[in-house]
Amino acid sequence: MSPEPASHSPLAHGPESPAAALFDAVGADYETAFADLPEQQAALDWLIAELGPGSKVLDIGSGTGRPTAERLVAAGHRVTGIDVSATMVELARERVAGATFEQLDARDLVDDDGAWDAVCAFFPFLQLPRADLDAQLDRLGARLAPGGLLAFATVPAEADGVEIAWLGHRARVTSHGTEELLVRLRAAGLEIVHHGISVFQPNHPTAGPEEQLFVHARKSTIG
Repeated sequence: MSPEPASHSPLAHGPESPAAALFDAVGADYETAFADLPEQQAALDWLIAELGPGSKVLDIGSGTGRPTAERLVAAGHRVTGIDVSATMVELARERVAGATFEQLDARDLVDDDGAWDAVCAFFPFLQLPRADLDAQLDRLGARLAPGGLLAFATVPAEADGVEIAWLGHRARVTSHGTEELLVRLRAAGLEIVHHGISVFQPNHPTAGPEEQLFVHARKSTIG
């Protein structure tokens, strides 16, 4: 199965979206700010231990390709990274030659039901409108093959289009609290294997500590 992009709505999706502009501006500073995130490394350790050889992995919001795609490729897996930012895709292609990176909005990835052995979604949905956030959470289980794995992270908060300062830029963020996020992931057909909340201080002069939720989940092998 070859997932295909649908047409873009330039007001909300793809290269003209606020998220694309934000991450084009942040660029390599993102990698520096979040380079030593222990829970992300632990999530990747879990995936690498659990996945079979040569597994097919989707990295949503792949950023610079580090550490997610880099580590998974080094472990022998087939990684496709998607990101709305042209700058991030360019950086990732330079850093991780063994993965495939495409400038693509997750909302425009279609025909990929059951296509992936694992999905990584480390903070990719925070700039989405509430309805699109919920739709993407609902899609996470559908994208996975039976028994497939999800490594997911976000900032848990009851927020809907709240403007914040982030890494020296302005951003609007939307999320749910922890319990609502777990409810939605379970409703998407996922068994929560592990979840935990931690606080991380990004390596950036303007950044304050962030509360972060990390979830490891598995899709049922039945159905």
